[in-house]
Amino acid sequence: MEIPILVACFFVFAFAGFGGIESKVRRADRRVARLERKIDLIAEHLGVQTDSPELEKVTALVREGKKIQAIRAYREITGAGLREASLEVERLA
Repeated sequence: MEIPILVACFFVFAFAGFGGIESKVRRADRRVARLERKIDLIAEHLGVQTDSPELEKVTALVREGKKIQAIRAYREITGAGLREASLEVERLA
């Protein structure tokens, strides 16, 4: 009778720990995205070109008005999350 209780407690504590790690990762991702946007604004102000060659496909899709495909391509190329990809595509538009 004690073993199922111990197993249940283990799973509760394990999932609580993973939730904390996941929220820290999401928070770090948001901070990195904000920093990247700031760097992009500084580069734009200075007139520095920062687009990489592999993002030309994304830029072409944005020019064609295909934002959803551009977001999908950006995520595939960079491994970014949906929010970050959406913000970047909006910036390119």
